[in-house]
Amino acid sequence: MLNLKISNSTKTSAAVVLAACVLLNLSIQFLYTWSLIRVELLHQWDWTPAEAGLPFTLILVFFAVGALVGGRLQDKFGPRWIAAVGGLMAGSGLIFSGLAGDSPLGVALAFGALSGLGIGCAYGSALPAALKWFHPSKKGLIGGIVLGGFSLASVMYAPITGWLLNNVTIESTFLYLGAGVVIFSFLVAQFVKNPPENYVAPKPKNLAHAAITKDSLDFNFRQMLKTPVFYLMFATFALTSSVGLMMIGNISNITNLQLAEAEHATVIGIGIAVFLISFAAIINTAGRIAGGSLSDRIGRTNTLLIAIVVQMINMLLFSFYDSVILLTIGFALVGLCLGIFLTMFPTLTGDQFGLKNYGLNYGIMYMACGVAGLLAPVIADRLYAVHGNFFITYIVSALMMLVAMGLTLFLKKALARRNGELNDGE
Repeated sequence: MLNLKISNSTKTSAAVVLAACVLLNLSIQFLYTWSLIRVELLHQWDWTPAEAGLPFTLILVFFAVGALVGGRLQDKFGPRWIAAVGGLMAGSGLIFSGLAGDSPLGVALAFGALSGLGIGCAYGSALPAALKWFHPSKKGLIGGIVLGGFSLASVMYAPITGWLLNNVTIESTFLYLGAGVVIFSFLVAQFVKNPPENYVAPKPKNLAHAAITKDSLDFNFRQMLKTPVFYLMFATFALTSSVGLMMIGNISNITNLQLAEAEHATVIGIGIAVFLISFAAIINTAGRIAGGSLSDRIGRTNTLLIAIVVQMINMLLFSFYDSVILLTIGFALVGLCLGIFLTMFPTLTGDQFGLKNYGLNYGIMYMACGVAGLLAPVIADRLYAVHGNFFITYIVSALMMLVAMGLTLFLKKALARRNGELNDGE
C-alpha cells in the first residue's frame, strides 16, 4: 500500500507541475500581439515603421538573453522563484509601456528589453522542470506539450488585445495586459518545481517502441561547446527559426499584398489579423505536440527532416497563394513546421547533453533564436524594400531550408557516431 501511495502521489505531482509549466508559458507569451499593437501605433501615434518595429526586434533578442540567464539561475536556485520573477518582469514591461505613453524609446525599453528578459527567464524555467518529472523516452511529447502552451497563448491574447484596442486607449491596453500577466504568471509559478532529490521517473510500458538511446551524459556548458554536435544543432536551429519568424512577422503585409494583386482585397481589418494570428498559433501548437510525440517514435532528426522538406516546398509555392484559403493553408504549414522546429531543439539538447545543466545549456542553444530574431526581420524588410514584394524572400527562405536539410543530414550522422561512442563507453 505504501508503494502504491507514493506512486499515485508522484503521478499527481508530475501532472500538476506539467500543467503549471503549460499555464506559465501560456501567461507570458504575448509577443505576437505586437502585430496588432503595431498597426495602432502607426495610425494613432504616427510612429514610423522603424519605431514600431524596434520593440518587437528587441523582445526577440532579449527573450533569448533572458532564456540564457533564467536557465542558468534555475539550474542553481530552482525554477519556482525564477519563473515568478520572470513573469513579474514580463508583465511590468507591459505596464511600463503603458506609462511611457507616446515614447518610442520608452516602449522599446519596456516592452522590448524588460518584457523580453522576463519572458525568457520564465520560459527558461518551465521546460527543464517539466522534463525532470518524466522518463527520457517522453522528452519529445512533454517538450511539445509545455511549449505548446507558449504557442497557444496567441489564441488567448490576440482576441483580448484586439478587443482592448477597439475599446480603450493603447496605454490602457498595455496596462490591462500587464496586470493580467503579473497576477496569472505569479500564481502558476508557485507550482513549477523540480522533483525530489534522487527521483527516478517511472518507465512507460511501451518503452520498446521509443526511438531513444541510453540516457545521455550530463554535460556542462563548456563540455557542450567543445562538441561538433552543438554547432550543427545551433546553425540548423537558427536557419529553421529564421524562416518561421520572417513569415509570421509579415502575415498582414504578405496577405494584404498578395490579395491586392489578385484583386480580392486591399486592406486587412483587425478581425482578420486576429483570426490569422490565432489560427497560426493553434497549428503551431499542434505541430509542437504532434512533432514531439512523433520524434519519440521515429527520432528527432527524422522528424526535423520531414518538417524542413515541407517548409521548403511551402516557401517555393508561397508566391502562388493568392486567395484567403490558400494563404491560410500556407501560413498553417509555416506554423506547423515552426512548432516542430521549436520542439526538436529543446528535446535534442536534453537528449545529447543531459538534464542536470539543461537550463544553461538550452539557454545557450536558444541564442540561435535570438540570432534569428535579430536577422530575420531585417532580411525580410530589406528584400521587400528593394523588390516591393516577398518573392525573393520566399526563394531565400527555400534556400535556407535547403542548407538546413544538409546540416541535419550531417547532424544525423554525427549523432549516430557520438551516441555509438557513448554506448561503447559504458
